[in-house]
Formats: sequence, structure tokens, C-alpha cells
Amino acid sequence: MSSNSVIVRRTAVAAPALMFGYGVLRFLDGRDGDRGNGIAWDAGHVAFFAAMVLFGVLAVALRPIAPAWARRTGTVAAALALFGAGCFLWVIAGDLSPAFREAAPLPDVLETGGSALFPLGMLMLLGLLVAARRAPVWSPLLFGAGIAAITVNLDLLPVASLWILAALAPLARRDEAVPSHGRPDDSHREVSRDAVRAQFKTAI
Repeated sequence: MSSNSVIVRRTAVAAPALMFGYGVLRFLDGRDGDRGNGIAWDAGHVAFFAAMVLFGVLAVALRPIAPAWARRTGTVAAALALFGAGCFLWVIAGDLSPAFREAAPLPDVLETGGSALFPLGMLMLLGLLVAARRAPVWSPLLFGAGIAAITVNLDLLPVASLWILAALAPLARRDEAVPSHGRPDDSHREVSRDAVRAQFKTAI
């Protein structure tokens, strides 16, 4: 049985973990009632920047393992996620550097609508993986719940990041196939047992 690539397994964990770090640092930065440039602010945004880079890498890495009948859809989904992640990166760079924000402001339509393409693309990719039995049904649902929580209130970032981490956790496993009943796929074990029995019968 084929397995998820090292890139998929690592970015599926590292990206939401870095987002969680951003959420915690954002909370710490706002404890004095004022969020702005400072150690926690800068460190948090650097973590968020790295998280979005890894989310983009994850989206590109997931496209090849989409079902064969949906490769074009997978390509579109990866492109949407990548473009949305790029919009996020542009905004984060502007938060870290006011000079960059003034020199190259991102149009409002891209700051809001463009960034929204990231979760849309990721949900499409996760949906394709569910169809291919490479992710459980609850994975895109939990990912969507995490994104919705962030949209409602940014203060929910730490909790939402953990939901997203849980949603992507199945991708961190080596085995791609996920049976519909949610248990590890034992079909390859049955094939191995049959092969052993056949060899035993031949030997005797």
C-alpha cells in the first residue's frame, strides 16, 4: 500500500501547530489591552507567516493524491488554496512591516475574498481525499469548524488551531487508505495471510 509523503505528514502537523503558536502569542500580546508591535506580536506573526507557507506546501502536496477521476478538480482546489495562502502572506507581511504595507497595499477585495479562497481550496482537497478514502468524513467538517471559529472571533485562534490540527492529523499517518467504518484497513493483512497459507500448502 502506498503512503502519504513525508511532506504531507510533516506539514499536516507543523502548519496548524504554528498557527496555534500564533494564537497563543496573540493572546499574550493582548493581555495589556493593546495589540501592536512588540516581541509577542512579531513572533506571533512570524509563526503565522510560516504556518501559511506550510499550508500552501501542504495543498500542493495533496493534489497528486487526489482521486484519478478528480485530478483537474484537485488542481483547481490546490490553486485556490495556494492563492488564498498568498493573500494571507501579503497581509501578514504588511502587519510586520508598515513600510511594505504602504508600498504594496493589498486591495480590499483580495484581503477578504482572496484570503477566503484558502479554506475553500483546502476543504475541496479534503473532500476529495474523503472520496478516495484517504481521510475520514469528519476531517473536512472539523477543518471547516476551525475556520468558522476564527472567522467569528480571532480570540478563538488557539482552540480553532487545535481543531484544524485534529482535522489534518489523519494525513500525518503513513497509510493513505481510510476505510469508511474508520478502522485501519486490514485488506493487505488478509492478502498476506492468504499468501502464507498458499506457500505452506505448496511446501507440504
